[in-house]
Amino acid sequence: MQKKPSLSIVFLIFALIVGGALRREFDTTAMKFKNTGLAIVYAVTFLFSVYILLKDLIKQPEK
Repeated sequence: MQKKPSLSIVFLIFALIVGGALRREFDTTAMKFKNTGLAIVYAVTFLFSVYILLKDLIKQPEK
């Protein structure tokens, strides 16, 4: 019996929260981030959580 790939709920919620915070940090009128250092931390964290989600989704089942 093969196990279906499942999304990690923790990383999904984490990616949604950090992605929303990153979006709020971006100023659309000036086309730049309000606080660049914080935006970098948000972006790295968001990309890491999306990477973990995709890695778990694409992972091949073992035989």
